[in-house]
Amino acid sequence: MRLEPLPATAAWQHLGARSGFEVLFRHGFVLEGHTTAAEGTEIWWVRYVIELDAGWQTLRVEVTGRSRAGLRLTLLERFDGDRWTIDDVPAPQLSGCVDVDLESSAVTNTLPIHRLEFPDGEPVPCPAAYVRADLTVERLEQTYTAHSDLRFGYTAPAFGFAAELRYDRSGLIVDYPGIATRVS
Repeated sequence: MRLEPLPATAAWQHLGARSGFEVLFRHGFVLEGHTTAAEGTEIWWVRYVIELDAGWQTLRVEVTGRSRAGLRLTLLERFDGDRWTIDDVPAPQLSGCVDVDLESSAVTNTLPIHRLEFPDGEPVPCPAAYVRADLTVERLEQTYTAHSDLRFGYTAPAFGFAAELRYDRSGLIVDYPGIATRVS
């Protein structure tokens, strides 16, 4: 599947799991965005800067978040051999992960779509460094399965979550059921 370049900007309305909005600004292989949300009684925002190499592999991720608990900052870096650090501390639990997946973002589901080949109908494992909205980081086992018309089956067994994600020609999410819908 050949994808078009990402647009310079994009936006999503978050629906279902939370109410909110996300904006993305792309500068070459740097994705910069901001998500604001109300989730139950919690209100928060997350700002991210994701630096990628030309092969769509995550190199560095800076995430800042604000909630009732205060302001937080987390820095993830990926080095040769898929070794990661979180705030300059080695994170061996993320060994083998190439992508970052932000709980607060619909954007990060584009990373494996650009990086990998997907045989039609076959699940492809894409473990990721998963950053929750509270900025805690863990390993997330997930799979993507290519279907026709820029649709992918997505599963994250740790959450008992499965959905069919729809993408546009640039590989950005158009519809993430129960999470977000592209508005621009």
